Amino acid sequence: MSELTAHLDVPLDRAAPAAARRAVTAVLAGWGFRDADWLDAAAVVVSELVTNAVRHGGGCLALHLESHDERVIVSVADGSSVVPRRRAPDNGGGRGIALIEALSEGWSVENYRGGKRVLVELVRCPQGGAA
Repeated sequence: MSELTAHLDVPLDRAAPAAARRAVTAVLAGWGFRDADWLDAAAVVVSELVTNAVRHGGGCLALHLESHDERVIVSVADGSSVVPRRRAPDNGGGRGIALIEALSEGWSVENYRGGKRVLVELVRCPQGGAA
């Protein structure tokens, strides 16, 4: 079984979601994931995770990618122990968890260094795993 990992410390500011999207897309493409729609979906998941961490988290923001053959897991850790939850959408947000659920195989939360880490397993890339 091949395994690839990447760890990125992301600045906790308004530019974090865009920076994380660019970095994750570049890493996944470098690992051989080529399907443009799949990469776009991965970027949306990352953006939502990082946006939630910036808005509702605290402390440091760490993004981690793992690829195990065809399985890709994205996780974002922050300093808040408050577990994300689905809520009704309004002008202030509330669509993130629904987007993550629509674009992934599933998600979970675990305690992490006094805060939490949200893990998302992406749907399988249509072209298979990384080369």
